[in-house]
Amino acid sequence: MIVFNVQDMTCGHCVDRITKAINAVDSRAKVEAQVAEKKIAIESDADAGQLAQAIEGAGYTPVQI
Repeated sequence: MIVFNVQDMTCGHCVDRITKAINAVDSRAKVEAQVAEKKIAIESDADAGQLAQAIEGAGYTPVQI
């Protein structure tokens, strides 16, 4: 499980954009978002760097924790 803190994720629309970006990297990834905690947990075969780049490409700032 790879977990990112995404401080600029503020709503369900943000979660949708991030999830779509992650699924573009790994269509079988499981994404769990906690908006209030500003955390995204991802179960994926992709590495953390690829996932971080996807989240950045969607316009957000991920910090792996």
